[in-house]
Amino acid sequence: MEYGPTTQNLALRPADPIAAQVRPGNLDAIIGRIEQAVEEETTAIRTDVNFDINASNERKSRHLYELARAIKSIGDAGLPAEHRTGLQRLREKLTANEAAIRAHLNAVGEIATLLQCAIQNAETDGTYSAGQFGWAR
Repeated sequence: MEYGPTTQNLALRPADPIAAQVRPGNLDAIIGRIEQAVEEETTAIRTDVNFDINASNERKSRHLYELARAIKSIGDAGLPAEHRTGLQRLREKLTANEAAIRAHLNAVGEIATLLQCAIQNAETDGTYSAGQFGWAR
């Protein structure tokens, strides 16, 4: 590449910026960011009715993509032992996060069922149907 008046102050960019930045300390930082995002989401799901789960999911996805790229760039040398404990800690936090999300989805399902029953009851004319007696199959 030739440097002219318009390109002389531009820094060269690596082909893969994430892989170029991965060092053992960076992997710890990536794991830490994911842990923080997961903890925040888990707490917010349990406490904040106005929590934007879509935005949080996008943030988690970006962090997990970054982690996957970082681990891939380590290659065949293997994952150092200090990172294995961080990943195990992250796995435990993801398990708690999954439980919170499942509880949230179950609550949403129960509310939907209640609303469906309320709508059906409001639409009836007061007579009984065969289904209410268990005769309809």
